[in-house]
Amino acid sequence: MFSTGQLIFAAFFVIVFTVVMIYAYRKDLQLHKRYYKGSLRVLAVFILFIITIVVIKKFIVS
Repeated sequence: MFSTGQLIFAAFFVIVFTVVMIYAYRKDLQLHKRYYKGSLRVLAVFILFIITIVVIKKFIVS
């Protein structure tokens, strides 16, 4: 399905992309702490909202 060269390129790309993303995140860590202080709470509320919708749908459809 994929040639050997394509598989090598894909593996290389994933590794390099991951390393660059980690480096960029570490470099901007202080900015993230300052500007995105309440974002974890917003994410938790959003996930809770989605779970609530799924549970309500299960009870209504059943």
